[in-house]
Amino acid sequence: MKRAQYQTRGPVPQDVIEAVDFELPPPAADEVRVRVLAAAINPSDVLTLTGQYGQLPPLPAIGGNEGVGCIDAVGSEVKGLSAGQTVLLPMGCGTWATHVQVTADQLVPLPEGADPRQLAMLAINPPTALLMLRTFIELQEGEWVIQNAANSAVGGYLIEIAKLRGLNTVNLVRRESARDDMVAHPGDVLLVDGDDIHKRVAEATGKAKIRLGIDAIGGEATERLARCVAAGGTVVNYGMMSGEPCQISAASLVFRDVRLVGFWLARWFSRASRAEQAEVYGELTNLIAQGRLQARIAASYPVGDIKLAVAAAAASGRRGKILIEPNAEESARA
Repeated sequence: MKRAQYQTRGPVPQDVIEAVDFELPPPAADEVRVRVLAAAINPSDVLTLTGQYGQLPPLPAIGGNEGVGCIDAVGSEVKGLSAGQTVLLPMGCGTWATHVQVTADQLVPLPEGADPRQLAMLAINPPTALLMLRTFIELQEGEWVIQNAANSAVGGYLIEIAKLRGLNTVNLVRRESARDDMVAHPGDVLLVDGDDIHKRVAEATGKAKIRLGIDAIGGEATERLARCVAAGGTVVNYGMMSGEPCQISAASLVFRDVRLVGFWLARWFSRASRAEQAEVYGELTNLIAQGRLQARIAASYPVGDIKLAVAAAAASGRRGKILIEPNAEESARA
C-alpha cells in the first residue's frame, strides 16, 4: 500500500509531498476498506500544500479530498455494502492513496458501469457549478449567465449544467490560446477578457439582461464582470486565480446596485441538510453516469509519481484535470 503524505507546507507544492509505504489493519466491525480507483487534484489541494487555502488539515496529512473506489473488504457489522461495489469516498479522507479505510456510513454507493475517472471528479467542481447557478438568483429558462475562467474545471461543468437547464452562457477566458482550447465546447458566447469586455458582451448578446456573473479570478476581473451584469445583478466569487482580492467600484456597487457575494462549498456543506446534499449529488451522479456531464482529463498518474502529478496540476496552461489513479502501478505489473 502507498499514499501521498506531507509533513510541512511550502511555496512549491510538489516539494512538500511524497509517496510513502503504509499498511492497514483488517477493517473494524463498522469499517470498510476501499481500493481507490481514481482521485482528482483540485486547485484547493494545491493551495492546501502551499498553506494558502482557507481550511488546512493538521500535519502530517495525506493529500486528496475527493475520489472514487471499489470496496475491498467490509467489517463484520457492515450492512448494505459488499466487496466489489463502487463507492464515492468521503470528503477529505486522504484519497491520494492506494487504499483508504473509513466507517461504512461515510460511503455513498455509485452506479456500476460509469467511468470511475469521471465519478472521481464528482464531489467538488460539479456541485460548485450547480449551486452557484441556482442558489443566488432564480434564473428562468432562456436567461444569460456570464463567467470568467471558463476554461477551468468548474467553468466546463457550468457550461454543461447551464445548457441542461436551458440557460445561455457568456464565457470569458484570459488569453487567446485558452479560447482555442474551448473550440469543442464554447458555450453560447466565447470571448477573451479585457477592459472593453462589457461592450463586447452587450454586442454579442444583443444587450441581454445578465443577472448573474460567476468570478473565479478576483482582482480587476471582478469589476470587469460587474460591468457586464445588469443593474441589480449579482456577481458570485468562488476563487482568487489572480492572487488578488476582489476589486469592485463604487459605480457598480452603489450606483448600479450590483451585489458581490462569495461561495465556498465547504460552507454549503456545513449548512445543508443530508437530504439537500443527497438531492444535489443524486442529480449530478445520474448526469455523469449517463454521460451527459463530462470533464476533460489532461493526464493521470500513479500515486508513486505524486510529485510529477502535483507539479502538472499547479502548472499554468493545463488542458484538463490531473488525476491520481493510485493503483495504476499495480495494474501495469498485473
